[in-house]
Amino acid sequence: MLRPLVSMVLAPTSITGVRISVRLFAGLRERAGADHVELELPDDARAGDVLAAMGLLPGQCIVALDREYAPADAPIRADHEVALIPPVSGGAGPVRLVEITDQPLDLATVAAAVRDTRAGAVVCFEGVTRDVEALDYEAYVEMAREKLQAIGEEEAERHQLCAVALVHRTGRVPLSEPSVIVAASAAHRGEAFEGARALIDRVKAEAPIWKIELTPEGKRRVEGVLPDSAPWRT
Repeated sequence: MLRPLVSMVLAPTSITGVRISVRLFAGLRERAGADHVELELPDDARAGDVLAAMGLLPGQCIVALDREYAPADAPIRADHEVALIPPVSGGAGPVRLVEITDQPLDLATVAAAVRDTRAGAVVCFEGVTRDVEALDYEAYVEMAREKLQAIGEEEAERHQLCAVALVHRTGRVPLSEPSVIVAASAAHRGEAFEGARALIDRVKAEAPIWKIELTPEGKRRVEGVLPDSAPWRT
């Protein structure tokens, strides 16, 4: 929930950090009663820290730096033009979050991305490392991101989902940590469960992502199959 914006206005402090002015638009501006707020953040602040300071999650708003959308790990400088971008008037599509990242995945962020006033059910699935010390993932990142986007759009339409999110981790994923999370929201639980299962089944079968098991005995590549969606299989 967005915390009262009035509490975000910069107060005198002895803590060193970076002072920024954050431009606000639409509903954020209306709630604040102003078109900007002043924040003080740590010297090593990132775009995600702006959202956290405002009591927002990545699925609720996007940070823009110098008029370009910024990832959550983008560094913040005092000379940046910083703005918070809420959902635009054209309407949000069903695919709210698609990400391929080498950073740990956060279930709460993925779940928040698919919450919708039309939805009575939210189903999340985490695929976690088991039995081995770690898994090492490699991805054709650009193609994988596009494939996840397409899977999300198709399954949202097929199962009448309100919103979906699909995130996958690359690099080393230790034991018991998630390597993939999908989430689906729908008016009813049946559609949400079926949609979430379809999402993860297709991600595992179609996304160009590979893994190696890391064990005390060494590395073992996990063999797969060619995607069912490959042109010669149709």
